[in-house]
Amino acid sequence: MRIERDSMGEMEVPDEALWGAQTQRAVRNFPISDLRFSRSFIRALALIKRSAAEVNEELGGVAPEMATAVKAAAQEAMDGELDDHFVLDIFQTGSGTSTNMNANEVIANRATQILGGEVGSRMVHPNDHVNRGQSSNDVIPTAIQVAAAHGIAMELVPALERLQQALADKSAAFWDVIKTGRTHLQDATPIRLGQEFLGHAGQMERAVRRLRHAVDELCEVPLGGTAVGTGIGRDFEFSEKVCARLASSTGLPIRETENHFQAQSTLNAVTEASGVLNTVAVSMLKIANDVRWLGSGPRAGFGEIALPEVQPGSSIMPGKINPVIAESVAQAAAQVMGNHVTVTIADAQGSNFELNVMMPVAAYNLLQSIDLLAAEADNFREQCIEGLVSTQRGPETVEQGLAICTALAPVIGYDAAAAIAHEASETGETVRQVALRTTELGEAALEEILDAAKMTEPGFSGGGGG
Repeated sequence: MRIERDSMGEMEVPDEALWGAQTQRAVRNFPISDLRFSRSFIRALALIKRSAAEVNEELGGVAPEMATAVKAAAQEAMDGELDDHFVLDIFQTGSGTSTNMNANEVIANRATQILGGEVGSRMVHPNDHVNRGQSSNDVIPTAIQVAAAHGIAMELVPALERLQQALADKSAAFWDVIKTGRTHLQDATPIRLGQEFLGHAGQMERAVRRLRHAVDELCEVPLGGTAVGTGIGRDFEFSEKVCARLASSTGLPIRETENHFQAQSTLNAVTEASGVLNTVAVSMLKIANDVRWLGSGPRAGFGEIALPEVQPGSSIMPGKINPVIAESVAQAAAQVMGNHVTVTIADAQGSNFELNVMMPVAAYNLLQSIDLLAAEADNFREQCIEGLVSTQRGPETVEQGLAICTALAPVIGYDAAAAIAHEASETGETVRQVALRTTELGEAALEEILDAAKMTEPGFSGGGGG
């Protein structure tokens, strides 16, 4: 062990650790869980520290040699080389001060090593040099937003676009397959299987559109507000210059907020992004449920599509194959929905006066949701959607459906068509058979009126009103 010091006095720190006294206190104070900040968050936090060192050198606040060492240490943290030294629990001080100081101490000690100094000597100071111009209160929310915006833009959006394309490809492949539509879990008028998948592709298209807006909101960051939004303790140009470097490094339109007091006292941008992720999860769950219902059976269910067989489905029933990929999507979606509840509570209950004090748990849940959805979108596409095939089960049931009598209503009237449907239901006949027997419409007319393909298009398939 070695002795490190902070404003409260001395602390024993393991010799091999790059962190210092404040981190060690937090290690002792928060032995709560095994949850830690994600790689994406640590990368974003280190990027802020590297950018700050560049600006502080430019503005003359940190000597060039020292700034170079800080930049090199921060780059190592960005690259994951120092991950073993980011040791703090998610359930800690609500501002994330412990983790900000963890970063400051690790980068300062590593920079000291780079300069040839002794770890713990404070040759590079965690507050005076690494944290210059910053506060945990503006750095931590900025790191959350930068990490989330980057994850959404670079990982999740591309994954959803790939899923959208796969669904659109299936829509085209299934376009000629006409089946019975369903509303209220009951038979409805005919629909093309391709039209169903067109709807799924449209959900993903709109998910991407919503996410792009969320990214833009996240890119308006609180950096520069320091302690309470007033900007005390920083150079006037500091935050604007740091944000410009963050934008250049990430390729995102990161910019300093025009209103630090709203940006720092709430997590509204984070909550909005989480809400969009929640909506994406809902869409993916709907698609996964439709796929597993349509593939149910194969003999006693709908069986209108066949899912790729990826693993045995039972330890007791030989030959049973389950829709496990869709089930994985459903479980991830449930997790994302739960995460959104946590983020919402964190914003609503943690935002008191000038600072939100539930930032770490909001960060953990938001970034986990992004990672889960991106991974599930690709896995769902690769192991399920791309391998779907249609069966003859859907087309075979169209003629048996009672809702095709809808096409008769413009010709013979709603009541007469309803009577035919009721009689067909009671006798077991088809709508066509009852109509042929009970109306003056002949086979040729019924063939035209009850054309299932025409029923999948707008308009009156049967002609004039009855």
